[in-house]
Amino acid sequence: MVEHANSQRRRQRRTLSVLAGAAVAVVAAAVAVGSVPFARAEASLVPATSDGWAGIVRDEVTIPMDGGWVSKGELTYPRGAKGRLPTVVLLHGSGKNDLNETVDTGATPLEQVAQTANHQGFAVLRFNKRGVVDVGPKLSDNPAFLYPAKPYEQVVRDAAAAVRFAAKSSRVDTGRLFLFGHSEGTQVASNLAAAPRTYGIPGPAGVVEMGVVSGTPREVVYYQAVGAGLGQLHDEFDFDGDGLLTADEVTKGLLGQPADTAQQLRPLLLDGVHDDKVNSRLDANGDGKLAIDAEVRPAVEAAAGFAKYPNLTNAPKGFADYLVDIARFPTPAQDLVHYHGSVLLLNGQTDIQTRVRGAIVTDAALTTAGNRDHKLITYPGMGHFLNVTPQYNPAEANPDPVVLADIGKWLARHR
Repeated sequence: MVEHANSQRRRQRRTLSVLAGAAVAVVAAAVAVGSVPFARAEASLVPATSDGWAGIVRDEVTIPMDGGWVSKGELTYPRGAKGRLPTVVLLHGSGKNDLNETVDTGATPLEQVAQTANHQGFAVLRFNKRGVVDVGPKLSDNPAFLYPAKPYEQVVRDAAAAVRFAAKSSRVDTGRLFLFGHSEGTQVASNLAAAPRTYGIPGPAGVVEMGVVSGTPREVVYYQAVGAGLGQLHDEFDFDGDGLLTADEVTKGLLGQPADTAQQLRPLLLDGVHDDKVNSRLDANGDGKLAIDAEVRPAVEAAAGFAKYPNLTNAPKGFADYLVDIARFPTPAQDLVHYHGSVLLLNGQTDIQTRVRGAIVTDAALTTAGNRDHKLITYPGMGHFLNVTPQYNPAEANPDPVVLADIGKWLARHR
């Protein structure tokens, strides 16, 4: 749902751009993180040690999963640590993510989280998702691994296999096993935590969720593909707040926009020949203005193909199956009420992939359910990767040091 899957990547270009001739790149509902990055050159599973790995042991592991898939991963822990350690299993966002959740910009969000937890005395298990054979990510050429019959259910089963693998390690204290999920991973973590016996895993000691999924898949995808773009027009183009765009407002709104955004929006909103006039194809009533909700919205919906949901226009292979499958599973707000352990919820206040309201709703559900150890932290000016970034043109980057510090402090208090 969120945030997000694109046939080999680029997380999501709002459907507004489609009307200007760009291809639709809708993000898998509620899972907005980690669609499939463009395959990079072959790389070792364990890249050169960086400062963040100083003092940390990195053991390569292979995790057998059903259907013949074997996932490569790493179990990392502080050098010199004795006995069984509290352990965190990291669960990625949507799409074909490697163990680091590597994105196009080269950012490695889950690697940063792993290092943070390791330096707090935790062992950490990271693993490649099904279909990913190496970092970059580098993908398998076997369609059976890339497009399973029940794509979201398979993600949950694979995550459970990773947790069971961790529980068998001599380094891991099964009574202090934590789940950390980002985007899609927040729903996966919640599904596992609410029904550990169903998935054959130890009951987790705690759950950390970053970029919390909320709403139905259709609601999430609709906002990502339609609502966010319309929101940008309201917030950054409609200067007088009347819901109507004049050619002058459009021209001023385009100022300061990234070049590719401006190139896509200009022919959509303006006449093209006469930039002092709005696009007459959208100006249904001929008043010389574009009603954002009444005139622009229908065109965006049509371009996205929402009348044929879940079969959206130019959606990547398997996306419709994914939307249908994930809709069968409860969201974090629905499932975490059945979990009575410790919970930390983190969300950017300007996240347009998994909006902050979802984290607030989930936290309220935990309060109503009587959970006595849950915490919500929201961050102004931060997007889906918990980095400071423009709201409507977000950059993919590593989590802000403030966020990593909050994660580290919470883990230290619960170890």
